[in-house]
Amino acid sequence: MQLKPIPAVFMRGGTSKGLMFHARDLPTDREQRDRIFTAAMGSPDPNGRQLNGMGGGLSSLSKVCVLAPSTRDDADIDYTFAQVLISEDRVDYAGNCGNMSSAVGPFAVDEGLVVASGSEATVRIHNTNTSKIIHATFPLELGKSRYGGDLAIPGVSGTGAPIRLDFLQPGGATTGRLLPTGNVIERLDVPGIGPIDASLVDAANAAVFVRAADIGLKGDERPDVLETNTRVMEQLDAIRIQASVAMGIASDVDAARRISTVPYVGFVSAASDFITFAGEVVRAQDIDLQVRMISNGQPHRALPLTAAL
Repeated sequence: MQLKPIPAVFMRGGTSKGLMFHARDLPTDREQRDRIFTAAMGSPDPNGRQLNGMGGGLSSLSKVCVLAPSTRDDADIDYTFAQVLISEDRVDYAGNCGNMSSAVGPFAVDEGLVVASGSEATVRIHNTNTSKIIHATFPLELGKSRYGGDLAIPGVSGTGAPIRLDFLQPGGATTGRLLPTGNVIERLDVPGIGPIDASLVDAANAAVFVRAADIGLKGDERPDVLETNTRVMEQLDAIRIQASVAMGIASDVDAARRISTVPYVGFVSAASDFITFAGEVVRAQDIDLQVRMISNGQPHRALPLTAAL
């Protein structure tokens, strides 16, 4: 098989990593694009490691961003996010990735899609997945993005330059409404669990939140521990499926199973001391609550930016 080179940049955005493409370098046909994306990431991989590509075996490390000059007057860049599934031969476009959104502005400037000068740039981003506008502001050095800095974020070693994202009117990104059902608390009837209270919220991405105690958890469980708890992971997926239908994202449970990106599903508990992956102790008095999120069937190693909204 003859390989065809396609220009791309491998970038970290927040606590995620992915490949950045110019739309002009890709075929316009989505099926052809998807084949490129899955091959580049090493999917599908029944072993869940993506060793034959650039993915890292986690949903946060199996992402693609496609950029082009914007078609809108209120944006500089059109940005499409693609979530490449790990064990399936499929690419999901149902939602955006807030972490990778932070890589879009610097890529646009460094690749000449946006001309910037001075000490700081603000790039206006149109996310095509959600039809929402995001402003990315970051420092410059000699007309290019400055990457060095002293900002540290949890889950990432070392420091770097700050990138500020402003999500303009993020409500209803997936469903058109901040509260898709109109209720602050919804009662879901979930197979294997029964009736359970949930908050269905659509801000930047659709998400469903339940109390940790309602599914037999304390709320401070580490992602690697959650991943081995088959019962809880099945329950959380069942909650996600019912929430997807209730929010109008999917027409029925079968359709909901095929839409894996949204809604995120998370469980919430009161603040308590916990230990991070890096071994750091976070004290209860320093936080307001604890949240653990599931993204694409995997416990997220950090709180997704859009879920934090």
